[in-house]
Amino acid sequence: MDRRIKIRHLQALTEIVRQGSLKRAAERLFLTQPAISRTLSELEDIIGAELLTRNRSGVALTPQGEFFHGFAQSSLSALEQGLAGIDEAGREGAMQLRVGALPSVAARLMPEAVTQLAALAPEIRLTIADGSHEHLTGLLRSGDLDLVIGRLGAPETMRGLSFTQLYLEEVAIVVRPGHPILSDPDLRRIVDWPVIYPAPWAAIRPLVERLLIAEGIPMPARRIETVSGAFGRAYLPGSDAIWFISAGVVAREIEQRQLVRLPVATSSTEGPVGLMARAEQTETTARQLFVQAVGRAVSQLELA
Repeated sequence: MDRRIKIRHLQALTEIVRQGSLKRAAERLFLTQPAISRTLSELEDIIGAELLTRNRSGVALTPQGEFFHGFAQSSLSALEQGLAGIDEAGREGAMQLRVGALPSVAARLMPEAVTQLAALAPEIRLTIADGSHEHLTGLLRSGDLDLVIGRLGAPETMRGLSFTQLYLEEVAIVVRPGHPILSDPDLRRIVDWPVIYPAPWAAIRPLVERLLIAEGIPMPARRIETVSGAFGRAYLPGSDAIWFISAGVVAREIEQRQLVRLPVATSSTEGPVGLMARAEQTETTARQLFVQAVGRAVSQLELA
């Protein structure tokens, strides 16, 4: 953008068009008519094109002026919304946002997103709900949640919802340190121990099923079906169970060596994680700030 273009240039052009007269526009902007005429001339010199023609009935946009005028209006409108949002963010309790976070997001991305949001809008009132994909998208459709963050679900679960991808994530297979399978980490050996397996309503279940089918491994007979991160973290250290779970749920435990990821290929379970919203939903300042915070969190955690 040419740095010589100032807000006063855009205000002058849009007000002249709105009023249909340089004189009336000057009065609205508390300027003299020569001053607003000079401002318009400056803008035309910078752009290198005539934007308005003057006639007995007032003023009219040239083709170049009509093209530029739309962008000038959008720019001023966006600036006004931004300033209003900052003012709104500064008033305690002025903004509220209800967000649903699927397990992998709640454990990994959400804490950093909240930190980033606190820096952008410290007074925002944030409500966080957790649960399954089916449960949270149901709350989103009913209007009880404003956004949901998590894995993209099956097509039938996404009806009426929009999805904006943030990053890709795969399923991890984890055990406690010292587990017997670590001496020979062959995926086919999982049937020798209990397995914590994704529940039927979990977004990752079809991906895990396809992984096992591709490897010729039958559905584990000894299995506990859940995607509860709290249960898995509490149960696994004292057992020989093998846990299939989204990598984000256990990223911290793996980093801290409280759990060990089996060194087997699970790239076929990779799927998109993103923001879900109602397709017809109206944009709000709170949502815009939260989306910005999430983007910063993704960058900070180097997920994308």
